[in-house]
Amino acid sequence: MKPRVLTVAGSDSGGGAGIQADLKTMLALGVHGMSVVTAVTAQNSLGVQGAWELPAEAVRAQYRSVVDDIGVQAVKTGMLASAELVETVAGLIGGTDVPTVVDPVGISKHGDSLLADSALDAVRTKLLPVATVATPNLDEVAQLTGVRVDSEGQLREAAAAVLSYGPRWVLIKGGHLPGDAVDLLTDGSEEHWLRAPRHDNRHTHGTGCTLASAIASQLAMGRSVPEAVTEAKEYVTGAIAAGFALGKGIGPVDHGWALRREAF
Repeated sequence: MKPRVLTVAGSDSGGGAGIQADLKTMLALGVHGMSVVTAVTAQNSLGVQGAWELPAEAVRAQYRSVVDDIGVQAVKTGMLASAELVETVAGLIGGTDVPTVVDPVGISKHGDSLLADSALDAVRTKLLPVATVATPNLDEVAQLTGVRVDSEGQLREAAAAVLSYGPRWVLIKGGHLPGDAVDLLTDGSEEHWLRAPRHDNRHTHGTGCTLASAIASQLAMGRSVPEAVTEAKEYVTGAIAAGFALGKGIGPVDHGWALRREAF
C-alpha cells in the first residue's frame, strides 16, 4: 500500500503554502497525502488578509476520521493558530505511534503572525515534546526560545535551546543567514550540516511547509531522520530554484519540478 501522510495545518487560498503546499509535496514524492484543516486564511502573494481558526472539535473529528479508518505512516503539523488547537493536536499526536514533523509556524513569509502569543507556551510544553523532528526557522527559534541567531556559529546554541523542550531531533533552518543556505540537524549528540547553494530567486513562498512535508513523506517511506532530511532538503532546493512569479508579490516554490524533470 502507498505510504500515507497526514498534514494538520491551515489552508492557504493562494496555493503556495499550508495544506495546499503539503499535499502538492506529498503527491510529488509519491505518498498519499491527507489533511486536517486547522484554519482558513485569506492569503495571496502579498500577504495574509485574514485568518479564521476551526473549532477544536472539528480538528479532532477530522484527525480521528482519517487515522481510525485509513491510518498514517507519518504526521506533519503546520499552522495551529491558538493554544487550544496546539493542545488538541499535541494530544492526538501523542496517541498516534508514527513519526511526526512539527513545523512550529509562527510568522508567514510576509511577516504576518499565524500563532497567538498565548499559544507559544503550549507549543513549548505540549507540541515539541511529541515531535520526532522540529523544523523552526530563525524567527521561530527567537519566538520560542529567545535565542537570536546572526551567524552560522550560533546554530548549535539555537538547536540546544529547542531540544530542551523535548523533540527527538531539531532542524534549525539557517536560510535567513547570508551565504549558502545552511541548516543544522541534530539530536543533541549526532550532527548533520546541510548546505545548498543560495538561489537568486525571491519566489520562496511555502518553503517551510514544503520542507516539513517532504521530511514527513520520506519518514513515511521508512527512511531514517538524517536520510529523510537530506532527501527533503534536495527536493526543496530544486523547488526554490524553480520558484515562479505569481500575483504582485512573492511567488511560490514549484512543487512539481522533479516530476517534470523525470518526464523528459
